Amino acid sequence: MRKVIIFYASYGGGHLSAARSIKENIETNYKDVDIKLIDCMEYVNKVVNKVTTKAYSEMAKKAPRTWGKVYWKSQKGPLAHISNASNKVMSIKLNRLLKEFEPELVISTHPFSSQMCAYLKKLGKLNAKIATVMTDYAPHDQWLELNQYVDYYFVSHEGMKKQLHEKGIPNEKIFATGIPLSNKFLLKYDKAKTLENFGLSPDRKTVLFFGGGEFGLGKTQTFKIFKSFVESNNNIQIVAISGKNVKMKENFEHLVAELDKQKYVKILEYTDKVPELMSISDLVVTKPGGLTTTESLASGLPIVVINPIPGQEEENAEYLEKNKVAIWIRKNDNVEEILNDLFSNPTKMREMKIRARLLSKKNSTKDICKILLG
Repeated sequence: MRKVIIFYASYGGGHLSAARSIKENIETNYKDVDIKLIDCMEYVNKVVNKVTTKAYSEMAKKAPRTWGKVYWKSQKGPLAHISNASNKVMSIKLNRLLKEFEPELVISTHPFSSQMCAYLKKLGKLNAKIATVMTDYAPHDQWLELNQYVDYYFVSHEGMKKQLHEKGIPNEKIFATGIPLSNKFLLKYDKAKTLENFGLSPDRKTVLFFGGGEFGLGKTQTFKIFKSFVESNNNIQIVAISGKNVKMKENFEHLVAELDKQKYVKILEYTDKVPELMSISDLVVTKPGGLTTTESLASGLPIVVINPIPGQEEENAEYLEKNKVAIWIRKNDNVEEILNDLFSNPTKMREMKIRARLLSKKNSTKDICKILLG
């Protein structure tokens, strides 16, 4: 029986989603593998985990520019040293689990668990292979700490592989597989039936609008952009997902009722049907988290980027914009002008869809598991 541990951390939802996708693929396609899926921070210290995840969400929501500074300063200097030192201390607790379970492979979708395991390997306390799965479109140095003790790096694209190599990591350790993706995005869906299930018309372009975000970011700007879409005369219909942001949902509903657009705008608080919705959509509006970006590209969708968190999400936005698969709406942009230009130019939309499909790596999870487990 082969033993595998997959570690993640709850700073945003992408790390867990990536970990779950890998676990699901292994369980489906490989026999005799004993897998544990563990939140590394929750395991080593519940109090620290609660405080730090809360601090991250509050800072990202209420002081995003401050978070951006923390993000950049944590690559080098005092903040980086504090982070690295604390991970070494917390690795002691993680070591108990690793000694008890004795995995042959440790997969990390968060830099903290990668650091902890690499430190234990350095001390000779861990013999397992270590695989780090990076969940954004640009590297951060925290992922690369103690990289000489990490056996595999899985990154989102070839440009990122080059960046890691330039930082001294051997090419043979780096695989540009893409970010792990749920198998649900590889399935075929009946477009007519899906449209009917959501009360949507086959004669209008469908916009999938992620308005809430995990932490309800950029409320004023999000509402302004949503209003522009609802008021648009470009023969569109909108599915808006407000997520955990109850206030945003209420504001959306009030606006739609006020403009008498209920027929063309569906507002969902939560849905597990994102793969189906992306399969019928023509455009996605979202902040550029690694997971949603990966899902959108795999679905061949042009992206309108809104409210990226300074740091990793702004880097993701820059990557998407540079590759001409996304339009990034910034604070003082004329949203109506941008939408009219986009929807009145079918050639531009078609080219963005083609580039999205070319950029996507739909078999990312399968490829990662094949490299690791043969």
